Amino acid sequence: QVQLVESGGGLVQAGGSLRLSCAASGRTFSNYGMGWFRQAPGKEREFVAAVSWSTSSTNYADSVKDRFTISRDIPKNTVYLQMNSLKPEDTAVYYCAAGTVGYIATNKREEYDYWGQGTQVTVSS
Repeated sequence: QVQLVESGGGLVQAGGSLRLSCAASGRTFSNYGMGWFRQAPGKEREFVAAVSWSTSSTNYADSVKDRFTISRDIPKNTVYLQMNSLKPEDTAVYYCAAGTVGYIATNKREEYDYWGQGTQVTVSS
């Protein structure tokens, strides 16, 4: 059974940085895409970034492009989201997700089969 465990969230001032981690277990992820989504209070869950496990190709939401970087460490079965120049509007619960989408770093929520429990990121102004 696939398990995704996020860590690294917290409280940071605007302009600061955080690095989120997602430890994946339960199967081989070579045919998976891995994504980060976020959900702020009263809002829909939205795409943030994705990476293809096998090709390392990436995809970003326009709102985080040039500030966030997604990467994966194959030996550690871990996906990271480095978040720089954080803004108050980045405040949300961040979720890691995995989907059998092959080489595609998809931004489509419905193509992800497994989700972590989420980690809170709060950016103060």
